[in-house]
Amino acid sequence: MDTLHTVFYFIVAIAVLVAFHEFGHFWVARKVGVKVIRFSIGFGKPLWTWRKSPHDTEFVVAAVPLGGYVKMVDEREGEVSPEDLPYAFNRQPLWARTAVVAAGPLANLSLAVVLFWTVLVLGEVGVRPVIGGVEADSLAAAAGFTAGEEIVGVAGKDTPTWMDALDAVLSLAIDGQTQIDVAVKTSDDSRQVRQLQLQPSDVDSPEVLHKRLGLKPWMPVVKPVVGKLLEDGVAKQAGLLSGDLILSADGNPIGEWQQWVDYVQARPDQPIKLLIERDNVTLPLTLTPRREHQEDGREIGKIGAGVYIPKELSDSVLVKSSKSPWEAVPLALERTWFYATATLKMMGKMLVGSASVDNLSGPISIAQYAGQSAEMGLTAFLKFLGLVSVSLGVLNLLPVPVLDGGHLLFYLVEALRGRPLPDKIQMYFQQVGMFLLMMLMALAMFLDIDRLFQ
Repeated sequence: MDTLHTVFYFIVAIAVLVAFHEFGHFWVARKVGVKVIRFSIGFGKPLWTWRKSPHDTEFVVAAVPLGGYVKMVDEREGEVSPEDLPYAFNRQPLWARTAVVAAGPLANLSLAVVLFWTVLVLGEVGVRPVIGGVEADSLAAAAGFTAGEEIVGVAGKDTPTWMDALDAVLSLAIDGQTQIDVAVKTSDDSRQVRQLQLQPSDVDSPEVLHKRLGLKPWMPVVKPVVGKLLEDGVAKQAGLLSGDLILSADGNPIGEWQQWVDYVQARPDQPIKLLIERDNVTLPLTLTPRREHQEDGREIGKIGAGVYIPKELSDSVLVKSSKSPWEAVPLALERTWFYATATLKMMGKMLVGSASVDNLSGPISIAQYAGQSAEMGLTAFLKFLGLVSVSLGVLNLLPVPVLDGGHLLFYLVEALRGRPLPDKIQMYFQQVGMFLLMMLMALAMFLDIDRLFQ
C-alpha cells in the first residue's frame, strides 16, 4: 500500500508539472501563429486521445508518465503541406521562436509562485523554533545558543517555524555570508542576537550545514508508544503493533520515546528483549535492529517504527502561520526567487566541486518525497510541487543543448550573427547535450539506488 501510495502521488506530481510546462509551450505557440499537431502528457503508447477535428491539435495521455512534449509543424522534422508553411515553427521570426521555447520553463516558475501563494494563504504548520539542545563543539555552541531559547528572526527576517529558521540560515550561507545574525528570545523574554560564524566547508550541502549548526528543536517528553510501522520494517516483522507501549528493553526500563530510539540506534544487529503492554496485557517480544549506514560514517540500528503523539501534545509543539492574499503575493515571489537562485548556486558549487553531488535527487527520491509530503497533508504536497516546479523551470533554462535553455542559447547566437547556426553544428551540440543529460540522469539514479541500499 505504501508503494502504491508513493507511485500514485509521484504520477500526479509529474503529470501536473509536465502539463503546465508543455501548456506554456502550447499556449504561446498558438498565440504567435504556430500550428500545434500534438500535445502529449507522457511518452509511448497513447492511452487516451482527443481531437476536435482533423485539423486541430491532438491531445494525448501516453503510457510512460515521465515527461511530455508539444509537436509543432516544423520543416526540420518532416514534410509540411503548402497550406501549413506559414504556421511552421521554423519560419517564425526569432522573437516568436524565443517566446515559445521560454514559455515552458516560465510556466513552471509561474506555477511555483501560485503554489507557494496558496500554501502561504492556507497556512503552514511547522515545529516551533524553540531550541531543545545545542551540541558541543558546534557552530551554535560557539555562537552562544542555549536550550530553551526561541529563534524569532534571521538577518532581520521573521522565522515563525523551525524550517523557516533553517531555510533562512541556509539561504544566507549559500550566498556566501560568513556571519549570520540570529535573533532569539530568552527564557526571561528578553531579545538577544547570536552571531553564527561560518566557513566555506560548512556549506558543502544542506545536510552538512545542519549537522555543523548543532541545533536541536525542543520536543516534549513523549511516552514510548508505537505509532506508524513500515511494512518491511523489523518492528512489524517482529510482531509490534501500533499502540504498543514499550515498558523495558533487556531489563532496562524505558520511560520515553527518545530513550528507546537511542537504545535501538546503539545496537545494530543485536537482539533486544522487550516487555510491551498491549490492551493492558504485558507481553515479551524480541527484535533485532537492522544495521544502517549514515552519511557521517556511523552505523546505527533501525526498526522501522514511528512514535504515537497525542493531539494535545502535538499542539504544544506545532505552530500554524498564514498570510492574507495580498501579503502572500510578494512572499510567494520571494520564495520562488530564493529556491531558484539557491538551486543555481548549489548546481554551480557541485560543478566546481565545492559541494557534494549527493545533493542530486533522481526519480526514486522524488517519488519518495511525493508520497511523504502527500501523507503530511495538502499544504506539504503543494509546497513539494512548488519546489519541484522551480527545479524543473531552472533546469530547463540551463544553456545545455536539448534543453529549452540550449535552444535559447542558439537563438542568442542567431541574434548576434544575424543568421542561425548551421544545422550540422546544432545537431552536434545537441548530441553532446544529450550525452551530458543522460550522464546526469544516470548519476542521479545511481545516488537514488545507493540511498535505498543505505
